Amino acid sequence: MIKKFNLIFLAFDVGIVLFCFLQNNMVWLINTQVAFVSSMAITIGSYLGYKNNIKKRLANTDIDALNNTPDSIDNIDDQFDLYSEEYIQNDTEQKELSAQEIKEVLAKEKQNLKNQKNTIKNTTATFTAITSFYRVFGYVLLIIGFFYLNNNNLLSPIAYMVGFLIVPIAVVVSKLIIKEN
Repeated sequence: MIKKFNLIFLAFDVGIVLFCFLQNNMVWLINTQVAFVSSMAITIGSYLGYKNNIKKRLANTDIDALNNTPDSIDNIDDQFDLYSEEYIQNDTEQKELSAQEIKEVLAKEKQNLKNQKNTIKNTTATFTAITSFYRVFGYVLLIIGFFYLNNNNLLSPIAYMVGFLIVPIAVVVSKLIIKEN
């Protein structure tokens, strides 16, 4: 799958390089290639950072404990374990909830949903992926390339953006072309 993505990235880049050579415009060639390499480094760095983060999380997860505990949706949908086999076998008589009891259950569920939106915990869990060496290297490469071109009066903003957008456009095109099994 990744090889197919890389072939599409390469095809787009070769098309841009050929265009630059046919136009005999070396400034465009330099700008597009510096931006393309930076964009590719950021994309690969992000991929590797999140891949390593997922591997670490899986290594620290007890699979047996996950299989034996109900998931969050089950806890919300079936708070009182009404649909478990034990409850159905033991309690053939259904109890109607009063309006006050329904309000209490709804208030408790709203509070549970608020407690689940812990963005600080999520941010710290994904912080290593955000600040992975590979991703930071890509952004440093982007900044150095931009300032190098600018300081040497070679910067062409349109060409730079075209080169930078090769990777996102190629991803969209490849997702349309490549069908996952």
